[in-house]
Amino acid sequence: MTATVPLRPVRRWIHRTQSAHRDRGETLGSLYFALLFVVIVGAMLHQQITAVLWPEQPRLSGVSAIALGVLCGSLLLMTLRRLGPVSLSRPAAYFLLTAPVSRRRLLLPAARLTAIAAALLAAAAGFAVVGHTTQRDAAPVAAMTAGAAVAGVALFLAAVTAQGDPVRAALTDRIVAFTLAAALAELVAEAAGWAPPTLAGWPTATIVVPLVGALTVLVTAGFLHAVRGLARTPNDRILESSQTAGTLFDAAFGMEPSWVADMVERRFWAHRRLRSSRPPARLPVLIGQDYLLARRHLPRLLWLTAATTLPLLVAGGSGWLLATVLPLGAMIAAGTTTATVKTDAGNPVLLRLLGLSSRQALTQRLAIPAVLATTWATLAMTLLQATGKVPGSLWWLLGLTLGPIGAAAAVRRARVGFVRNDLLPLDTPMGTVSTGPLLSSVAGPDLLILSLPTMLAIATNTPPTLTTIAIQAVVTALGVRAYVTYSTSNDRVDLTR
Repeated sequence: MTATVPLRPVRRWIHRTQSAHRDRGETLGSLYFALLFVVIVGAMLHQQITAVLWPEQPRLSGVSAIALGVLCGSLLLMTLRRLGPVSLSRPAAYFLLTAPVSRRRLLLPAARLTAIAAALLAAAAGFAVVGHTTQRDAAPVAAMTAGAAVAGVALFLAAVTAQGDPVRAALTDRIVAFTLAAALAELVAEAAGWAPPTLAGWPTATIVVPLVGALTVLVTAGFLHAVRGLARTPNDRILESSQTAGTLFDAAFGMEPSWVADMVERRFWAHRRLRSSRPPARLPVLIGQDYLLARRHLPRLLWLTAATTLPLLVAGGSGWLLATVLPLGAMIAAGTTTATVKTDAGNPVLLRLLGLSSRQALTQRLAIPAVLATTWATLAMTLLQATGKVPGSLWWLLGLTLGPIGAAAAVRRARVGFVRNDLLPLDTPMGTVSTGPLLSSVAGPDLLILSLPTMLAIATNTPPTLTTIAIQAVVTALGVRAYVTYSTSNDRVDLTR
């Protein structure tokens, strides 16, 4: 039997070895820079932050506040499930996970840090929900915020429990999906004109404080029980969460978001059991491949169909916000099948075997994304028109013209490839800005400028006319045709240019 080695000396030796090349002043300087950055950003954006967390004129009713709280809790639990939440750094997972050390003490620091982060995020969300309600003076804000923080730790415990058992993990994911859909349905229904029942008011302080205290005792007991069971967390779950955390850190440090997209795509296919299926014989080969890919993304298609109601939530705000959300939504819907474009751009072996030029390949790859984006934009425009959020009766025709633009933007985004860090930086009064990440971030969404006639009509709340629709159709046709013509060629296969 192998004896257990004390973990603290091992961690101290690893930390001292890794930090031997660093100067203590460099570490203090990094901390000083981080604190100064937070202070400066807070001073510059304090009015916007205050408007988000505590507006002067709150508009949420009691039912919508509960729905918004459930929505924030569902998103927090979904994030915790995707991150682990019990995780390790990649060096610790490589060297210490199989070492003869206490697994509970090895996993406890990450679990404790994640629980604190979940509590802080839940407290901020609870404070914002209370600040947006018309009855925010009915109960003490501090007690409600503290209760939200304790609820955040409870969600962390639920994620830890699900991480150790595949059955509970699947059940937790289904519950999260149901609560998220229910909360969004209530908010959308109220935005569409449904009048929810009026609540009597928030509970008084004499009720809230004992409830928060009892919940704190239960969550503390649950946390202690979860700490005792940390050692039973399977290795594959820990390694998966470690890979997720490492990929997110690398993507943020190296400014390379494609790593995260690649990780999500690989995990999607790794958790699926596929059967051979032939594409329709009448479709061109690349269109048939995208058709099979879209059919195997059925859950995402259902969520995209439900997301056509989300523009109703921002219809009451700024017109430019709604005008920006609609083209972006069409682009996201078109991105369901653009993983094949990324594969073609990175390794065009399939195109060479099929004897297709880059222009022929891009033309075929645009078909299914155009259908998805057109369907999404048309449904979203129809719902806005049916609920009276936009004046006029021809908005669904504008939705038909937005689809090809969203498809071209999604395909252009998929063809970007890695961020170029060899470009010269730009000197600005606020400091040096890297050109590569800046150009990579706008590649794709820059084509949405083709939807400017529609955006102007939405932003100015102007009913569309046949002239507006004709102008948008001509701009869409010429813009997409120009993109295909000038970014491809009939005598080469490469899609990265």
